[in-house]
Amino acid sequence: MRMRIIFLAALCLLLSPVTQSSERTTAETIRNAAQMFLARWSETLAAEGYESSYEVGAIDSRIALAACNQDLNTEFAGDPLQTTSPSVLVSCSGERPWKMYVTTSVEVHGPALVAARPLARGERLTQDLVTVNSVQINASRRGVLTRKESVSGMMMRRPVNAGTVMTPDLLEAPNAIERGDHVIITARSGSFSVSSRGKALASAGVGEQVLVENLRSSRTVKARAVGPGRVEIPM
Repeated sequence: MRMRIIFLAALCLLLSPVTQSSERTTAETIRNAAQMFLARWSETLAAEGYESSYEVGAIDSRIALAACNQDLNTEFAGDPLQTTSPSVLVSCSGERPWKMYVTTSVEVHGPALVAARPLARGERLTQDLVTVNSVQINASRRGVLTRKESVSGMMMRRPVNAGTVMTPDLLEAPNAIERGDHVIITARSGSFSVSSRGKALASAGVGEQVLVENLRSSRTVKARAVGPGRVEIPM
């Protein structure tokens, strides 16, 4: 009887490390979850005409988090189309929740707009001044432009060389009103409005405030540009 008790005690000691290990989420499990997430994401991009490559960063092999009694959750912690090193958040929302950020290296290539020739500061764009090339989409944190219609009529903030990838920060909307323009001043209150003619004393884009002179009363008022040749003031 004594020998049997000793044998059972020894058996428990031998099995306890295995049991403890089986109740943990290992680094390999976390890595596999991130890898599968990136693979699914890459397949989605491919269906949209993009090419991508990815690599999961190193994870400390000594990590052992609480076992998760449900499938692990995975999501990007940032925009993978605006960085080459987005983190993947791997988490458990089970009885013993935890979170872990996994570093990754990602490249995404696809069609985007580039300058068809050198463009000067202040130059107004037309669709024939840009062309579509395959570029690394996530090389810039500023994002890229993909539709020619989105740049038509916009103006360059600064000069660029031919082949420069077009990003939103390179463009600005032209002024809706230039200094000296004759404008329609609309005073609005709910559905009621009254209009008069005025003269802009400064330039302004849509949504910006501008001083205008009411040509009837010669008064200077502060208004908001709402479109080419049109301003509004509240009543």
